Amino acid sequence: MVSPSRQGWPKPGAGPELSRPELSRRGLLTGVAGAGLLAVLAACNAAGSAPATTASSGAPGRRGGVLRAGSPPPPTAVDPVTMYDGSAIAIVQLVAEYLIWLDRDFKLVPKLAESWSSDQGGKRWTFKLRPGVTFSDGTLVDAAAVKASFDRLLDPKSKSAALSAFESILSAGGVSTDGTATVTFALDRPFSDFPYLVSAGNYNAVILKADYGGDFTKNAIGTGPFILKSYDSATGASLTRNEKYWDGGKPYLDGVEIKFYADDQADLLALQSGDIDTQILSRAALVEPLGASGVVTVDTVKGTGVTVLSLRVDQAPFDKKEVRQAVAYGLARPDILQAIGTGIGDLGNDHLLAPLFPAAPAGIPQRAQDKQKVAQLLQAAGVPQLSFTLTFDPPSKDYAVTIQNQLEQVGITVHLDQRSSTDFYGGDQAKDTPWLFTPANLVGWAGRPVPSQFITPMVKSKAVWNGSKYASPALDAAADAYDRASTDADRKAQAETIATILHEDVPIVIAYWSGAVRAYNGKKFDGIQAHPSSFVDFSTVSQK
Repeated sequence: MVSPSRQGWPKPGAGPELSRPELSRRGLLTGVAGAGLLAVLAACNAAGSAPATTASSGAPGRRGGVLRAGSPPPPTAVDPVTMYDGSAIAIVQLVAEYLIWLDRDFKLVPKLAESWSSDQGGKRWTFKLRPGVTFSDGTLVDAAAVKASFDRLLDPKSKSAALSAFESILSAGGVSTDGTATVTFALDRPFSDFPYLVSAGNYNAVILKADYGGDFTKNAIGTGPFILKSYDSATGASLTRNEKYWDGGKPYLDGVEIKFYADDQADLLALQSGDIDTQILSRAALVEPLGASGVVTVDTVKGTGVTVLSLRVDQAPFDKKEVRQAVAYGLARPDILQAIGTGIGDLGNDHLLAPLFPAAPAGIPQRAQDKQKVAQLLQAAGVPQLSFTLTFDPPSKDYAVTIQNQLEQVGITVHLDQRSSTDFYGGDQAKDTPWLFTPANLVGWAGRPVPSQFITPMVKSKAVWNGSKYASPALDAAADAYDRASTDADRKAQAETIATILHEDVPIVIAYWSGAVRAYNGKKFDGIQAHPSSFVDFSTVSQK
């Protein structure tokens, strides 16, 4: 068993308390917004490459130049199958591609797949591949390569972080081909959001050659806009333009140089001095003050990363709903968003339908700090003096202290129990690991591409990562109905049911949803943007 930070989406890195290694490991978010399923399918049935314009100005891309990007060194090998940190993912995404990309608004963008469709009520999905695309060694991308890529991820021996993303949805043996250009996924259950799971949102799902055997940095063959020429685990990576790239004359740059910096300050100073032009993983608290310089541009974007306060509903004092509600009413959420989320993101309302999700309900009243309401709820529960222990690991320290201070203002006493990350996620995942079995704890979850990827593991009855030990047959039914819904109306209806149940029962408290930033030299380059997942797409970046 692995924690949320060690599966297909590592933890968010928006909090100012993160160290450089933690930022690298946890710096990836993935959220979702944009069209509903039917609109997405309609849009994606038409192939076509993006116009030859830069992302921010709309002007034609100017060819030439090398972009220098700063990044922390990857903590492990740069391997598309097992990577989980922001630096490794960035390098791979410059070289290799997915069936579908997620843009900064989290809309599905056709890449190696030019169209897709479903039948059997969303239990079978068929993808048509873009014709004529080749790997950088000249080998044609075909259905066999795509099948091999997913068979590899679904093999437990690969130890891929992507395996948990497919849990209960797609099993080994579920991928088949029909000719050279058609791939079919036979799912374990209807899942109308399946395209997101073969997109960049499941970032290990890059398409590699059928015979890929590892050692990516020595033999980096992909379909992406750049080719990896050299890699040094201590100093960085050098990439050059892929002259045979399939997408409309892109990239505009001659190459990308990635320089590794061991700490935040060194990376920041390199940006300020001009030694680098952009950062792979920017920290909002550090780079936002630079936005007034006129040289450093700071782009921001909202996301769906979240740090969840889980409350054990099967143990006193949180076995009483009123006590859980009192904790929720004890928090001043705008202050938390500003202090911990650096003001980038959205307020949370104690359910798992982030504002960026298309089906997010709009009619549930936003909770706010209310001292009188807290006292009334605790009195009704027969617990007039509430005191509890909050367990967390170092990245959540500032958030834990903020919760302690705010709840003290409403008469609730919180004792802080900080563990090392090793201890917090250690132990027996089935019976005593702190992040799943302490009475109250803070766990950072990276943004998911669809709400089901929060709901299914976190709050469904007997879910694998149900730290609150919450169980609700009504929520289970609504979650299953959401997954198989085929229209936007159906999805919104089920989403409202799910959100209403969670908001009322409060097994988890969500104060805010985090966002992301990216800093760059706006005097020299155009087309660089923040991405909620800290993903990189430098194919449309150009010199000014």
